[in-house]
Amino acid sequence: MTAALASLAPRDPVAEGKEMLFAGDLAGAVAAFQSAARAEPADHESRYWLYSALTAAGDAVGAAASLEEARVLHAVTVLRELGADMTRLQTDRAYCADLGRRAYAAKLMGPASLALGRGLDFERLDPQLMLNYGLSLQHQGRAEEAIQVFRALTEVYPVSGLHQFLLVPHFYVADGIARHTAEAKRWAELHAPPRPAPAFANPPAAGRKLRVGYVAPNFNQFQNRQFAQPVIEAHDQGAFEVFLYPAQAELAAPGITVAAVGGLEDAAAAELIRGHGIDVLIDCWGHNAGNRLGVFALRAAPVQATWLNYQQTTGMTAMDYVLCADCADGPDIEGAFVEKVWRIGDNSAAFRPDGEPSITPAPALKNGYATFASFNNPAKLSDETVAAWARILKGVPDARLTLKYGYFQDPVLQAVTSARFAAHGVDPARIDYRGHSTGEAYVAAFGDVDLALDPSPVPGGTTSLEALSRGVPVLTLMGPNFYARAALPIFVSAGLEDLVAADWDGYVARAIALAGDFDGLQALRARVRAGFATAGYRDQAGVARDMEAAFRGMFAAWELGEGRPA
Repeated sequence: MTAALASLAPRDPVAEGKEMLFAGDLAGAVAAFQSAARAEPADHESRYWLYSALTAAGDAVGAAASLEEARVLHAVTVLRELGADMTRLQTDRAYCADLGRRAYAAKLMGPASLALGRGLDFERLDPQLMLNYGLSLQHQGRAEEAIQVFRALTEVYPVSGLHQFLLVPHFYVADGIARHTAEAKRWAELHAPPRPAPAFANPPAAGRKLRVGYVAPNFNQFQNRQFAQPVIEAHDQGAFEVFLYPAQAELAAPGITVAAVGGLEDAAAAELIRGHGIDVLIDCWGHNAGNRLGVFALRAAPVQATWLNYQQTTGMTAMDYVLCADCADGPDIEGAFVEKVWRIGDNSAAFRPDGEPSITPAPALKNGYATFASFNNPAKLSDETVAAWARILKGVPDARLTLKYGYFQDPVLQAVTSARFAAHGVDPARIDYRGHSTGEAYVAAFGDVDLALDPSPVPGGTTSLEALSRGVPVLTLMGPNFYARAALPIFVSAGLEDLVAADWDGYVARAIALAGDFDGLQALRARVRAGFATAGYRDQAGVARDMEAAFRGMFAAWELGEGRPA
């Protein structure tokens, strides 16, 4: 009797749709999810699933519309749960702006973009509010939308610092390298146009120390602490005088001169640097917030180069060179830079991990299944990346995927990401989302990973190095251009070329093979840690010597009046 009654009860159309989606009945799945959406106009879950089914069926237009509905409905639900006044959310711009700022600060980018967008007052436009709106979109991986917002902002406020935010989201879009180069050139034309270079009286390099200066907001924090600082400290002070130009005064190794320039206008900072007789001036920050590219535009030294943190062109004719590793080359590299590319060997920088990382056993040995992971920014999860990772998960049916980043604590971003995987037939229950962590909690997270997966065409950098330092193998893709190959030196220098796939098919096959051999994963862990320990980027003195050779070559070219040599 109970079974008979159960058979007469109406079935959940979302549950039915999921069964049909994963069974390949796309038409049936679409119909089921559409029925569920009509029955519950405020339900976001059915619309996420409808997006997945429509994407799988090839209906990109319908899928995009469904995803937008799902995002809005879900963001409203989250804001309501946080105590937002729904009436004021519809009518009060100031309230929406404040609500959006609070959601942004909490790393809830989906709700933040909804509230910030509704908070914009185009009659009295607040540039910081619009900037945050664009960033909230970018952090969700909605790069094209972010570009539109930043472009509109720069049209109203043609300011150098705001215009620079328009550059970064180009990394994440189709044909992004060419589009970025064009936009960087436009930025330079507007904010750093060519101007007559001052006369320099730097004496010949022979028989004296060469003077090298580095410019960045700081050198004791963020990426510079782990990448630039080891090289700076390892410079041969018998042959080089080293100057740092951070925003605020900070401690440095003995023998290094530190001059804070944060309180100086560009012209005054450039004059200070010229007064120090700098021969080669290095920008370590590119078009990131807090840079001093305006100082370089005024030609503060006879030779100027960009290095390390941006890995893209500045667009400036006053920037002579860009430093990069040999193996990170690509067919498009020369045309992507206004600067002349100067190759400095196997490693473009050193890397110093925090402390001495410990190695944990492969978790698959105790779990009985493999755990893939990515600790990268969600904006890097391109459609190609999601499709490949979905193929891997389908090829290893009991494996799980961990996605860890601060923005992944947003339930809207979680749901959108799950829907993208579901469109490729992966049950979202197999994906574990983790937010930001620090200290021991962050270190412990690597102990839960069997194989880290590198996204493409925007690969990881610091995250990959941190994984390798703890013995966690990372699988990466060669990539179609120089920027997509930026991670290659990490693997080549460590003797881990077998973790570099030539194409997506090879990437997927390699991941599936590794996940099927738990003992092999354990053995690979030890080899990865050994490779990291002996990698060229761990030899900070060696990298410093390569950098010094580059600096001498650049200055010698200037002495000969040759400018930017091939």
